Amino acid sequence: MSKYFIFIPNLLSIIRIGLVYPILNNIFIGNFIISLGYFLIASLTDALDGFLARKMRWQTYLGTILDPIADKLLLSGTIFILWLNSYIPLYIFVIFIGRDVAILLGAAVHMTLMESETPLPNILGKITTGLQIAYIVVILFFQIFEINLSLILLDVFIIIVTLLSLIVYSRNWLLDINKYHNE
Repeated sequence: MSKYFIFIPNLLSIIRIGLVYPILNNIFIGNFIISLGYFLIASLTDALDGFLARKMRWQTYLGTILDPIADKLLLSGTIFILWLNSYIPLYIFVIFIGRDVAILLGAAVHMTLMESETPLPNILGKITTGLQIAYIVVILFFQIFEINLSLILLDVFIIIVTLLSLIVYSRNWLLDINKYHNE
């Protein structure tokens, strides 16, 4: 019976991709409550599709491609529009986008050199994604309630976690490649 529902995680990823434009557009025009609502729905689809794929064994090859694309579009697009409208500093934008670009390039190199499937995310990567989602939610809340406090400590924390995540991904890829070539 459950094999008939294997498409659900992919559908959730497609919904997440479809929500990117309304999120970005509403941030751009200043409708922060609407953008927050869409962003929370998109974030929930991320958690739900992963849960269903793993727990119900509804994993597909398409899902291994769609899910990270949906995540990158959601987070990178939102960070971009927040930076473009001066709601976050340039260094946050550069570090978030830089990590995503490095992960995409690293995964491409990893898959090419090892002739393997897409590399699996690690626990720190999942934590980083969750914290980046929380960071965006905080920024949107600050805009909704017109809170004008410095977020430098939150910025430093998210930068450290994001960079640590990139270091762990890089280390794991190098170890995998080295192990592959030594076999």
